[in-house]
Amino acid sequence: MNLKRAYALLAIFYTALLAVGVTAVVMGGGTPLALLYLAIGAVTVAGLWGYLRGRRVMSFRSWRPFVGVLVLGIAVSVWRLIAGSPSGTELTWLLAYSIFAAPPALLLFRYGDHDQDLWATPAELEDGAALSERLEHERELTMQGRDTLHPAVVRVSREGGRYLARVERGRGEAAERFEACFRRPATLAFFIETFAGIDVREALGGPRRGPDAAGKQEGTA
Repeated sequence: MNLKRAYALLAIFYTALLAVGVTAVVMGGGTPLALLYLAIGAVTVAGLWGYLRGRRVMSFRSWRPFVGVLVLGIAVSVWRLIAGSPSGTELTWLLAYSIFAAPPALLLFRYGDHDQDLWATPAELEDGAALSERLEHERELTMQGRDTLHPAVVRVSREGGRYLARVERGRGEAAERFEACFRRPATLAFFIETFAGIDVREALGGPRRGPDAAGKQEGTA
């Protein structure tokens, strides 16, 4: 069994588990806590299918905080099992959540990693491909922003299988310097435009892309 098939079976299993939970609530076996768990389960299942299919569901910024909610829920459920005296129905929900929430938390943590192509816009994929191609022939690229009031310079290089961006923003003693490393060139393009304000396409010698053609996804800036 390959990994993709295993993920598919996992997503199907959690979808079925959610359906069983909904049925239990409809049949009168639910509590207010059960409704909360079902809401969390619905978001979890949506994320699992997004991860499996390589599709964007919500924003990448949402998933790691959501994983924090899952982990917190596990801790609260375990504490409730140990310190409390839950009823039979509540005990069932607490045990189910404590056992079944951990595996998707690991996958959704990976899903929330921005450094993968599924979160990139078409413009970022295009700019990333151009950066990668140029770095095949040049050891380092230097790109400068057009804003004279807030100048920025980015030096980009490839080290092993990763892309390194060194950024200098501002002038003189007030200048700030930082760097970041990425696996995917599309994420590098996003970083350069977001944190240095440099149009990658223009910096590489192409025409400046208009705001409508940039294809920025909502919530990434």
